[in-house]
Amino acid sequence: MTDFSIFYGKTVIVTGHTGFKGSWLALWLNKLGARVVGISDYIPTKPSNFEVSDVTSFILDHRIDIRNEFEIATLFDEIQPDFVFHLAAQALVRSSYESPIETMSVNSLGTAVVLEALKKVKKQVVAIMITSDKAYDNVEWVWGYREHDRLGGKDPYSASKGMAELVIKSYFESYFSSKDSNVRIGVARAGNVIGGGDWARDRIIPDCMKAWSKGDTVDIRSPSSTRPWQHVLEPLSGYLTLACTLSMSSRYHGEAYNFGPLSQNNQSVSQLIDEMCLYWKDVRWRDVSEGGDHFHEAGLLKLNCDKALLELKWLPTLNFSETIKMTTDWYRDYYQPADCNLKTISSSQIDQYSLIAKEKGICWASS
Repeated sequence: MTDFSIFYGKTVIVTGHTGFKGSWLALWLNKLGARVVGISDYIPTKPSNFEVSDVTSFILDHRIDIRNEFEIATLFDEIQPDFVFHLAAQALVRSSYESPIETMSVNSLGTAVVLEALKKVKKQVVAIMITSDKAYDNVEWVWGYREHDRLGGKDPYSASKGMAELVIKSYFESYFSSKDSNVRIGVARAGNVIGGGDWARDRIIPDCMKAWSKGDTVDIRSPSSTRPWQHVLEPLSGYLTLACTLSMSSRYHGEAYNFGPLSQNNQSVSQLIDEMCLYWKDVRWRDVSEGGDHFHEAGLLKLNCDKALLELKWLPTLNFSETIKMTTDWYRDYYQPADCNLKTISSSQIDQYSLIAKEKGICWASS
C-alpha cells in the first residue's frame, strides 16, 4: 500500500518550484515533513501561488537556469537528494509559438541536465520526470491515449515534450536501466490542470477569475472545445504515488504513467463556465472564436489511466463539481476584500483533498 509518510525527513528536490504545479507540490511535501529544495530561475507569473502561499518560508530556494549543467550538477552533488521531481519547463503553448527555440531548449536540454546531474547522487534516489499529455501525437480520436501511443505533436510545445521523452528514454537505457541502479526513474504525463494560484497567460480559469473579480466580461475562444479538467492536486498525488512505489521496488523503474481525471470530467469550456457560475456571482463571458489570430489548439485531448490504476493503484479523487468548487473557492478567498492567509487556505485544501480521497477509499489516502 502506498504510504506518503515515506517522505518524512527526506530531502526532495523540486525543479520548477516557483511555478503553479511546483509550488503546490512543495506545499504538500512540506506538510509531509520533507526537506524541500527548490530549483527555478525566476517566478513565472505576477501574482503567483509561490508568493501568495509563502512557499519561501519553508523551502531552500535556489535560482538556477535548469540548463546550467555545472550549477545543477554541483547542487545535486552537494544536496544528495532522496527524491527529485522535475517540473521545470516552459509550459505554455502560445509562448512556444513565440519562442520555439527557447521552449525546446528549456524542455529538452533542461531535462537532459537533470538526468546528467543524477549521476552525481551516490545513494538511492527516485526521480520523477514530469512531461505532459501534449507529448502524445494528438490526432483527436475519441478514446484516451495510452502510454505506448506515438509521441510528438503539431505545435512547438508538444514537440519539446516529445523531445524530452526521447531524452529520458535515452538516459534511462544508457545509464540507469539496471535493476541495481541507485537511480530509479519514473515518467509522469498529465496536463490541463486547474486550481487556485494559477495566473499563467492564456489559461481559462485565471482569465475568468481576474475578469470577474473586477466585474468585467471575459473573452472565450472555442467554448465547445473539450478538456479533461483536473485539479492540480490530482496529478501531484500521482507523482507522489509513483515516487513511493519506485522507492519501495524497482519493478516499474523506467515506466511512464498517465495521470488524468475521471472520464466524466471531460467537459466543454462552456460547461466549465456554467459550473463556475454556481460558486461565483455575476459571471459574464462572450465567444470570440470568430476572427483574430489563433494558434493551433486541440479540440479533444484525453488520457487513458488504466496503467496507473493497475500498477500503482492510483485513482483520481475529485469529480467535476468538486474540482470546480475547490478551484473557485480558492480564488474567491484570494479576491475577497478581507485579508486572508493563502498559505493556510492552500494547506487546508490539501487536507480537504486528502480527506475526500480517504472517504472514497483511494489507496494512498487510506494508509
